[in-house]
Amino acid sequence: MSHHWQAALKTHFNLAADLKRLDGEYDLNFTARADGKDYIFKVMREGCPVDLVDMQCKAIRHLSTKFPDLPLPELVPTVDGALYTTLPDEHGAERLVWLQTRLTGTCYADHMPKRLEMIEQLGTYLGQMDAGLQDFTHPQHAVPFKWHLPTGEWIAAHTDSITDPARRGIIEQILQQFAALKPALEALPAQAIHNDLNDYNILVTREGDISGLIDFGDMTASPRICDLAIAGAYVVLDHETPERALAALVRGYHKATPLTAAEVDLLLPLLRMRLAVSVVNSTIEAAENPDDPYITISQAPAWRFLELGDIDAGLMNARLRAACDLPVVEGADRVLDYLNSNRGSFAPLMGKPLDDAPLGPLSVAAVAAPRNPFDMPLAEAATLGAEYDTGDMWIGLWGEPRLIYTAPAFRQGPWKSSDRRTVHLAVDVFAPAGTPLFAPLDGVVEVIENRTNHLDYGGVIILRHEAPDGTPFFTLYGHLAPDSLSSLKTGDTVAKGTAFCALGDASENGGWAPHVHFQLALTTDGMGHDWPGVANPDEMGLWGGVCPNPAALLNLPDDAVAYQPMPKAETLGKRRRHFGENVKLSYSDPAMFLRGWKHHLFDEWGRPHLDAYNNVPHVGHAHPRIQAIAADQLMRMNSNTRYLHPAQTDFADTVLAKMPDPLSVCFFVNSGTEANELALRLAAAHSGGRDIITANHGYHGNTTGAIAISAYKFNAKGGVGQADWVQLVDVADDFAGPFRREDPDCADKYAAQIDGAIAAVSARGSKVSGWISEVFPSVGGQIIPPQGYLPQVYAKIRAAGGVCIADEVQTGLGRLGEYYFAFEQQGVTPDIVVLGKPIGNGHPIGVVVTTPEIAASFAQGPEYFSTFGGSTLSCRIGAEVLKIVDDEGLQDNARQRGQELLDGLRKLQEKHAVIGDIRGMGLFVGVDLVTNRETRAPATEIADRVINRMKENRILIGSEGAHHNVLKIRPPLTIEADDIKRILHQLDSIFSETACQP
Repeated sequence: MSHHWQAALKTHFNLAADLKRLDGEYDLNFTARADGKDYIFKVMREGCPVDLVDMQCKAIRHLSTKFPDLPLPELVPTVDGALYTTLPDEHGAERLVWLQTRLTGTCYADHMPKRLEMIEQLGTYLGQMDAGLQDFTHPQHAVPFKWHLPTGEWIAAHTDSITDPARRGIIEQILQQFAALKPALEALPAQAIHNDLNDYNILVTREGDISGLIDFGDMTASPRICDLAIAGAYVVLDHETPERALAALVRGYHKATPLTAAEVDLLLPLLRMRLAVSVVNSTIEAAENPDDPYITISQAPAWRFLELGDIDAGLMNARLRAACDLPVVEGADRVLDYLNSNRGSFAPLMGKPLDDAPLGPLSVAAVAAPRNPFDMPLAEAATLGAEYDTGDMWIGLWGEPRLIYTAPAFRQGPWKSSDRRTVHLAVDVFAPAGTPLFAPLDGVVEVIENRTNHLDYGGVIILRHEAPDGTPFFTLYGHLAPDSLSSLKTGDTVAKGTAFCALGDASENGGWAPHVHFQLALTTDGMGHDWPGVANPDEMGLWGGVCPNPAALLNLPDDAVAYQPMPKAETLGKRRRHFGENVKLSYSDPAMFLRGWKHHLFDEWGRPHLDAYNNVPHVGHAHPRIQAIAADQLMRMNSNTRYLHPAQTDFADTVLAKMPDPLSVCFFVNSGTEANELALRLAAAHSGGRDIITANHGYHGNTTGAIAISAYKFNAKGGVGQADWVQLVDVADDFAGPFRREDPDCADKYAAQIDGAIAAVSARGSKVSGWISEVFPSVGGQIIPPQGYLPQVYAKIRAAGGVCIADEVQTGLGRLGEYYFAFEQQGVTPDIVVLGKPIGNGHPIGVVVTTPEIAASFAQGPEYFSTFGGSTLSCRIGAEVLKIVDDEGLQDNARQRGQELLDGLRKLQEKHAVIGDIRGMGLFVGVDLVTNRETRAPATEIADRVINRMKENRILIGSEGAHHNVLKIRPPLTIEADDIKRILHQLDSIFSETACQP
């Protein structure tokens, strides 16, 4: 068969190519490749109507002319210039044939993830397509068929095929809704539409860009909203946030061809109708083809969406309208016009004007409340904003991101780093308990409740109002004294200027400092009486429209009580202007963090991020004991080691208690870099040599001397190159290095490289000063050297008269769980140990510990002094960090959580081919990503994608290794079991994504 059509392709299209048949239900489709291009050769089924092919070819040609950038196949004409032709098959039957270029990409159905940016791009392309088809007509459009959505009620005669009563009820309800909207649908103009932009007719690149819109065979004439509904029906299927997905599609479409509010309101019921037609049709087909299980399996995603019980039609319409910058509900624009035009004439809510009331910012940027952003105790809530309290009134802002909403109800997911509602949708007025409130305008009591849950509203009342044209809107007053509402009931009228309630105290208002939460809502669809008082910052397009700034009702300008965001783009711009270009930011979309707690960071909008990357906050971000120590010492003094202070010796005792003999002398400095510089001086003073031997791709700091021994820096692009006094050996990587763990002599072979380095030192007439390495090389790729490696290295260095320096900045202080220091695991005792940033938990400290003999050699030289090294403040902080590790059992926590992480990662390795190696100890973990497990070729691009996708999902990790292909997981030691599950869950999901396949 292929040979027949191969000859036809050459004769009639002048294309010499081998053909490969594609799967197809009715037609013959072949792929062909010639002259570096790919094609699809389409051989239609016997008896295929000419108009069907003619319609598709002309539509594609029409759209390509109107919108050349649309990702459509290019038609290749016959040698006679025709878009299609008729040829006999090998049996003599006439077949319509045509040729088009083959677009790259995988089917949308098979691509992961379904990112909102990709869906919005799809919407834009669909909008352009529908705009381009407005003036396209064809006789084939008049042919009736089952997929014509405006006549989808044909399924009403077949609902009995759905045997499950609950599911049949869903279909019948959809049919009722469809019947109700049909007049509005028929009032819309019909035009040519694609009509079948399902998830197999959309192509996507590996990176997630829409690369193709194909298969125009179901084109028909319908209102354009039907095209959007059909595409939407597939976009929402099994999407983790179907409402946001649909809104993204609509937003993109609206950008290309603006929608009306009437069209938007039809979208959800039409989408549901398309899915109803699909499941009924497939059920009928299943009865006719009982041996084909795929027919019913393919229904599952549609049923999962149709059976969702938490998608409210009214709220969805508001969301979709907001995506198009349309009024969120009919009449909302008229209500806002009424409020704006009457600003200044409403009765004062607090009984007097608020023009001079001071503002009290409670934002993430402004205050450190609550201390623990995951727990707001009543004591903190009851004194919230005390710094602003002058005994009168002060105002809390609308649209302000706050961390004070800590109850589980504010979290929109199972994890601490899940989406969280933080943005305030009201204006707060803080005033003494008992202060009466006055109705700004006439209203009717809609709701009166006393919500007694922890940090809820206490007494709350909702009033219903009407604009002059009768459009309703609502106001909510929360944190009231319940007794002040006792004279009111639902349905009562409250006249403008009437005192109708009063502020409650903390014992009755939910536990808060006395204030009123004053909120405006333009609709209560989907909210009922339980309005969200705060919103997810990523959904403010919706909630800012539903609950806009109520400043007009307070007779204030909107800007007077609206939070002024801290624009990340502006901060980024200043950073780029005022910082050097090589002062890099992490991640393709840089993060801006303003708060931290334990192992979580919070951005400017209060979004929580799980920090599985930063080892500097060793005992957790914002530890209360560290803060207390720093504040206490700064109230006293902060001096240096030229004066006696017990904090210095206390710190030394605390450090040395963890060290083996003979390490008993401390030098305190400001950083790991300075510590390594000092270690080099100590080694030179004691050994009398200068040359240093170190492992390749190591990193020991950013000063001139530290860079000279850091191949990671001196061999980098623009680096200074290797100094003649530095000798490199391979990092002891037993996975991807020259010697592998399968070799029982692996450790010996790596250690033997020291002999060559020592010989090179001698050959240049110099002397070995010492060996320096991260005991477990972190920058080198989270390497755990083979057992027996370091004892041999140390023996060889010492035999050559050198000193052995252990850089424990990354690995020390209990991070490894089983060991306090990495050198313990290797069974060695260094001559010098370097400690850095984690010992200060963010405060700049470094420590060098050595033997009395080496210290004595160094003392033969000039005085050593570091102005801030060993300051009283630094010493107290350093000692406290070490005590916290012990007091809170953080080393054991590192052991337990690290084992859970490693066990989970090894299970992922069995599932995902991109994971070449899992290595680590405690909370020092590396995941080596490869494109091929046999060659162990580094998957650098995939690693970069993984860390950025993890950040998008609010988990921070990094990458290391010579090829930056090793994921680095190195969290604060406070990390919890649920956080480990969160990391594993998200990695599993991301490793399953299309662009993360090797």
